[in-house]
Amino acid sequence: MRHRRWFLYQFVAILVTSALWVIGCQAQPPSSSPNAASSPAATTVLLNGTGATFPLFLYQRWFSEYSKQHPEVQINYQPTGSAVGIQQVISETIDFGGSDVPLTDEEIAQVERGVVMLPVTAGSVAVAYNLPGIESGLRLSRQALVDIFLGKITQWNDSTLTAANPDITLPDLPITVVYRSDGSGTTAAFTNHLNAISPEWQQQMGTGLNVEWKTGVGIKSNAGVSAQIQQAQGTIGYVEYSYAKQLQMAIAALENKAGNSVLPTPASMAAVINSVALPDDLRVIIPDPDGAEAYPIVTYSWLLAYKTYDDPNKANVLRDVMQWGLTEGQAFSEELGYVPLPSQVTEQVAAAIQQIKS
Repeated sequence: MRHRRWFLYQFVAILVTSALWVIGCQAQPPSSSPNAASSPAATTVLLNGTGATFPLFLYQRWFSEYSKQHPEVQINYQPTGSAVGIQQVISETIDFGGSDVPLTDEEIAQVERGVVMLPVTAGSVAVAYNLPGIESGLRLSRQALVDIFLGKITQWNDSTLTAANPDITLPDLPITVVYRSDGSGTTAAFTNHLNAISPEWQQQMGTGLNVEWKTGVGIKSNAGVSAQIQQAQGTIGYVEYSYAKQLQMAIAALENKAGNSVLPTPASMAAVINSVALPDDLRVIIPDPDGAEAYPIVTYSWLLAYKTYDDPNKANVLRDVMQWGLTEGQAFSEELGYVPLPSQVTEQVAAAIQQIKS
């Protein structure tokens, strides 16, 4: 166990300290694909993307598996955060972006080539912590969650926490909150939930890719927050569930709207995605889902593509890669900590992909 945690921690540390973490793969659209048919068989296509760290593990697997089948496309993706992904799409300096929040009407209007928002995966935000001898399952009520991140509960053996966890001996340690310092879709999803359940949070904090935190330590990226929590006892923070899963981090059970304490699991995340209809514009935020089994912080993650590309090969390949991700690629979701999309969602997204033209 320790060896595995050390190995995974080193992997995360590399992600944090590297100026660029590139996922490269070689791929050629399959001959059976109508999107790929117009692309010359020997043409090498390079796609550059950047943005959300949330879908990183899934994108890594997708591009790796796709490259085994199609050796003539190279895809470089930089996990820089949703804010950077959105900004780079608006400035049109990349071929595609990643964001854990949908673009606003104002942002869409700034993209001269037009933009297609594709919710290609979904997952949850886990509340991870580091307490000696206490594994996953610490129960946090809605009020306790808000009060910790407002800096109102400052000790782990606070009576509010001990009363909710009578079977756990909580240590006399100060609580250190760890939050994202960069523009983050994970922050947006997390604060959307706190905003929905707490008038006090609404008045003092609000929601967004960045907020003015009242307590804690700011760290860049999901990988950075995960590493900080792992190396310091008494810490608590929010990370995309796939990071907590890969690193075997201790995670809290959060109180949902029905009053139940729920851990992020494939079933509790799917309970949300399967019950919320995706609108025609593919933009949806789920701040506090209904359902007795629903985990309370679940979000889609969007790939941002242009409606028109100067290079028809790029348009053809991007359509093909995304279609592959919606079909074969969904099979990798659960093992990596994401939610396989239901068929009605993949059908909607597949139709939207056809807006990508050259």
